[in-house]
Amino acid sequence: MQAFAVKWLALILLACAAPFAAPRAQATTTCSITSVTNFAFGAVDPTAGTVDTTATIGYSCTYSGFLGILYGSYINMCVSLGQDTLGNLAPRTMVDPLGDRMQYNVYKDPTRTAIWGVVNNVTYAPFFVTAQVPLLNNGSAITGTLTAYGRVTAGQSTLSPGPYTGTIAGGTSGTALTYSYNEALLSLGTYPASCTAGGTAAAATVAGPSTNVTASVAAKCTVGTATDLNFGSVSGLLRTNTDQTSLIRATCTNRAAYQVGLDNGQNAGSTSIRRMASGTGTFVTYELYRDTGRTQRWGNTVNTDTATASGSGSEQTLTVYGRVPTQPAAVAGSYSDIIKVTITY
Repeated sequence: MQAFAVKWLALILLACAAPFAAPRAQATTTCSITSVTNFAFGAVDPTAGTVDTTATIGYSCTYSGFLGILYGSYINMCVSLGQDTLGNLAPRTMVDPLGDRMQYNVYKDPTRTAIWGVVNNVTYAPFFVTAQVPLLNNGSAITGTLTAYGRVTAGQSTLSPGPYTGTIAGGTSGTALTYSYNEALLSLGTYPASCTAGGTAAAATVAGPSTNVTASVAAKCTVGTATDLNFGSVSGLLRTNTDQTSLIRATCTNRAAYQVGLDNGQNAGSTSIRRMASGTGTFVTYELYRDTGRTQRWGNTVNTDTATASGSGSEQTLTVYGRVPTQPAAVAGSYSDIIKVTITY
């Protein structure tokens, strides 16, 4: 009879313990995005290649509840990175004060192949990550960081000089964390089916902050080629003007103002008169102009006698109008000079 009484006592104790287990239903797992650093691309050369940068996203998860010390939580998270101001994910864009847009992408991998998107976007998915809150961590935060890989794409030659700024949207439909979790006694459990379903409770989405994106473009010019100005065979009597043209090719940043100057050549000496020299030490004077009428001398003084233009981001051609004017007869021979081209921007 004594053993029979003990068995009934154990059953009574179990029955009494059941009401104390019920409050575990009030336990909960909460996750959030704790921080997102800005994307700072720095200087971008529209005529060069890609420019890369990174940003860091921090997250945190906490399990708390009655008897939570005996439970663990298995968590699936989807971290979304929001759209730009136009609602675009690929490419996202920054804008300058003139309205020019610089394209960039944000990737989930360091090789920059998988574009970082948002939940429920079939083309650009969010970043999937798992976390586990182990036993004895009731109320403690489990934290982690993710790296986002940014890249300004190449081939944007029409970008203008100046600062570019953009915003990656925050909020539940932008940068956000969507998560689902399974709470398991003694951590003997499994992860949910996804970040949006299959958990102990309904999946949740918490908003993240908006993120600033910055870059800058500096004015830049390069001289491509300058063709020879060949006056051809000229009568040594030099009784009439002889005219010819040549070309200077330059590439400058879109909307960048620039000036092209030509020096006086190697044979001008102490004067500003351009001269071609022959091997015999004799000279033939000539001049270079900016206009077809050959009235505007082409010199090298900025804002005075240089050729002015505005860049387009593509190669532009400027015409040099040359003239050998009438002058005293010259000794027969080959005459030449070298002119230095300078671009100021």
